[in-house]
Amino acid sequence: MRRFLSPLFGTLLTLSLSVGALLLGASPSWAYPFWAQQNYASPREATGKIVCANCHLAKKATRVEVPQAVFPDTVFKAVVEIPYDTSVQQVSGNGSPAGLNVGAVVMLPDGFTLAPQDRLSDELKEETAGVYYTQYSDDQPNILLVGPLPGDQHQEIVFPILSPDPATDSAIHFGKYQVHVGANRGRGQVTPEGEKTNNTVYTAPAAGTVSAISAGENGATVVEITGSAGTVTETIPAGPSLTVAIGDAVEAGAPITNDPNVGGFGQIDAEVVLQNPVRIYGLLAFFAAVALAQIMLVLKKRQVEKVQAAEGF
Repeated sequence: MRRFLSPLFGTLLTLSLSVGALLLGASPSWAYPFWAQQNYASPREATGKIVCANCHLAKKATRVEVPQAVFPDTVFKAVVEIPYDTSVQQVSGNGSPAGLNVGAVVMLPDGFTLAPQDRLSDELKEETAGVYYTQYSDDQPNILLVGPLPGDQHQEIVFPILSPDPATDSAIHFGKYQVHVGANRGRGQVTPEGEKTNNTVYTAPAAGTVSAISAGENGATVVEITGSAGTVTETIPAGPSLTVAIGDAVEAGAPITNDPNVGGFGQIDAEVVLQNPVRIYGLLAFFAAVALAQIMLVLKKRQVEKVQAAEGF
């Protein structure tokens, strides 16, 4: 895991206050995914892992469709597919069942950006209706975020992309580029601070016997485990279901609840070629020249055959 943007105390204090204000002014359904990614200078670590996987621990399939090649200054679309069983429900923040949300991050090559609204076709406008795109940071317009969105309506998320033009930007070159995509469905199992959510398995903090089970605050359950080192407690928030009862013997680290998580995260890489139109024109001209040469050879062969046939009489 990469370190936070700055280790300085003042910066951390400012960040903490900003995060606190953000969480107070936003609902928990969307605050966590966006805030989690904003703690990293880049959403992709040196190992290639996208940081969403630090909170969304379960692995799920993700697919992406992009063109094999695109021309400069052209609008195209990247379609991120987030498949899952829409009949399942996740545990919400208060422990009640709810539908799954989905979200995605698309890391485009430098120079590639979100296509402006006035460049979208009517078809693209229809496919992107109701989807709000944000860039990862002010200086990274090539990294796009979406979500969370209702999963039953957005198992496919269309990203309208504008390709750069090397003629107007000397830093851009024709060639093959990589696109990194990550997509999650459902809530995370860990908060950005590293604490467990109510959407994960809770385990016994020590070996011993379950000596008491009592109700806690906000629908939580407090489990007391008595062992050789004394009595320890584990508070389980509303959501997971207990799988132990008073008198049961448990080992340290053994699960004492079910696993309520039905979502997960997946990532995939793709490639797109920024194609030079001149190369295409040259290739077409080459094909035309080859075809013309073949035709001329055939005509010449027939002419020779006619001459040979006439000389034979």
